[in-house]
Formats: sequence, structure tokens, C-alpha cells
Amino acid sequence: MRRWGQLPSKEGWLPGSGRVREASPLPSATSRQLGVPLLVVNIRSLDPSALPLDYYGAELRRLREGAGLNQAQLGAIVFCTASLVGQIETAKKVPTREFSERIDAALMTGGFFTRLVGLVLRSQLPSWFQEYAEMEAKAAYISTYQSQMVYGLLQTEEYARAVLSVEQTDRLEKMLAGRMERQQILRREQPPVVCVVLDEAVLHREIGGREVMRAQLERLLSFVDEPWVQVQVLPNAVGEHPGLEGSFNLLRFENDPDLFYCERYDSGHMTVNSRVIRERSIGYARLQAMAVSPKDSAELIARVMEERYGPGAVA
Repeated sequence: MRRWGQLPSKEGWLPGSGRVREASPLPSATSRQLGVPLLVVNIRSLDPSALPLDYYGAELRRLREGAGLNQAQLGAIVFCTASLVGQIETAKKVPTREFSERIDAALMTGGFFTRLVGLVLRSQLPSWFQEYAEMEAKAAYISTYQSQMVYGLLQTEEYARAVLSVEQTDRLEKMLAGRMERQQILRREQPPVVCVVLDEAVLHREIGGREVMRAQLERLLSFVDEPWVQVQVLPNAVGEHPGLEGSFNLLRFENDPDLFYCERYDSGHMTVNSRVIRERSIGYARLQAMAVSPKDSAELIARVMEERYGPGAVA
């Protein structure tokens, strides 16, 4: 697994040097409006083992001070409190994508924080899961069978919060931010093709309460008209099937070998073994054949949503 300092280079990075490119200075007109001096960010050495969250906070403080702003002044510009700025600078709170975009606009940093926040949020995922998340973000095709819960890319925030709160109470908000960040790949101009087979039990398992479940099923239905997302339900009436051993994912890439992934309690397993890929691909094709069609699946989801989680439903 790559260390923080070994991540692929992005705009603003000097590959292999552990240094950041010089940021664009504040235009003179903007500088006068803010009442701060012109800002020139010099190239400086970085600790390649630094955590992305710590690095984000340190750079935010450095650039804020370089712009001659205190925390309250910067907070006023980006519509947040001085306390929030301080918590992010000291790595006590995880920045959001919206916050990062506002900081880039306020400090004229050329999208630096907007690019960095993706790494920060992904770093909040469990260490054993981060490598899979990185591969998931590169995949052109994602096929998944889920026996227990809705796939992470399709979860609502409140559903994800309920799932993570079972065992992640001390890091809940950070873990939640990381999970929501994964969904950014669905908002790309060319998102991956995502095929999902859900066990029908997932629809009936009340996670987070009735309102949360209703919103989650509505979320699934929102993908009906999306050509790049296909959701199928494996009905309870199906007996033995190739997914009995548990949930699993198959990733396909444009120029790399296919990848199989499954999870255990506190670890993930990935392999590109051709035999495993072949067996699981056949198994997944059989699951799709056993599941009801996407159209009938949408009708089933809608029916469960109304009958089990609707206003007049009986618990």
C-alpha cells in the first residue's frame, strides 16, 4: 500500500520531490479588497509520512497567516466560525469539499485545497480499506453483490451514519466523511458503470429507523433512469445461490487486470488471480440471472418502501 508521500502526482505537486509547487499569488485587486499583502507561496519540503489531515491543517494555517488573516476574518469570508477554522487547522475536524472550495476562492490557491480534500477524506477510511477505495475510484466497471446492506456508493448519508455508528462511535464523523467522499466518482462526467445485486433482505433490514430506510430506498429508485447504474434485487424466494458465502465486488479497468474484493470482520481481501476472477464472474452472472429485472426490482423496492416504511406502514 502506498504511503502518503507516495501517492500519484497531481496538479500542484512536484512528482518525487515531496514538495508543493508555488501557488498563484493574490491578484492586486483582490489583495486590496481583503486588505492583505500579496501572497507568494514558496516551495518547501514536506514530511512524506505526514497524515493528509495534518498536512491540510498546517497548509491552511500557513496560507491564512500569509494572507494576513486571523481565523475569525477567514471564517467571515468563507461563511463559517473562527472555531471551525481552528479545529480544521489543528486536525480536530475534517474539512468538507464545500469548505475547501471556499478556501481556495478566498485565498486564491488555484484549487489546491479542493484537490487535497479528496485525499484527506479518503484517508479517514479504515487503513485496510483505503487501497480498495483507491482501486474503486479508478474502475471503469463495478459489479457488486450485497447480502447485508446497500453498497457504500449508493448509501444516503443518514443510512451510512447508522451503519458506521455500530462500531465507529469515536471516529464516526470522520468515517462518514470518507464514505461520502467515495461517492464523488458517481458525479464525474464519465462515471463508472455500476451493477448492483441486492439481497431482498437488505430492503427489509431497518437500519437507522423507518425514515432513514424510506430515504435510502428512494435513493435506490433515483438511479432507475441512470444508464450507468443498474440495481437488481435477488428475491427471498431464491434458494441456494452463488452469493451464499457473502458479499463481494468485481472491478474492471480500461487497461489493468480485473480485481476481486471481499471483506472479513476487520480486513479486506483483493486478488487479480485469473481463476478467482473467472469463478466469481460466472457466479455474478448467475446472480444477475436469478435476480428480478431492473424494472421489476424498482417496482419491488417501491412496494417495500410504501408497505414497510410508508406513512401508514405498521412496524
